[in-house]
Amino acid sequence: MTDTKELKVGDQAPDFTLKSIGLKEVSLHDYRGKNVVVLFYPLDWTPGCSKCMPAFDKRVSDFEKANTQVLGISTDSPFSHENWAKSVGISNYPLLSDTQRSVAKDYGVYWPDWNANNRATFILDKTGKVRFVERYGKGELPDPDKILAEVAKVG
Repeated sequence: MTDTKELKVGDQAPDFTLKSIGLKEVSLHDYRGKNVVVLFYPLDWTPGCSKCMPAFDKRVSDFEKANTQVLGISTDSPFSHENWAKSVGISNYPLLSDTQRSVAKDYGVYWPDWNANNRATFILDKTGKVRFVERYGKGELPDPDKILAEVAKVG
């Protein structure tokens, strides 16, 4: 179950500023002029997230060639992100902490039953407009190849 608000293709993506590893602040607006892939994931340390998030890390150079920044967002703390990233090999894109759940709610991916995010992928164009949305059911994971193909359509 998600929050009633649901961001969709054509909407302007809500801006945000969240903390990353090392308590560094990262803002969506810092990436204007680039496409952005926002990967919402439920929790660090879970099997599905430990599989799909490193798969995107291995493809960051392909996203960079497409002038695209990858951002991962969960409700875990920056300290959890740091330890988890080291354990699963994520080092090439920021993992952001939405501990207040405000970004998850703004994007319509908040899962109140778990007090966490549902898994979802948003592709934002260079102006911050939503160009692609994919929400996943239980056991479904985003595929980096598919997301790269969708980024290519955005240009």
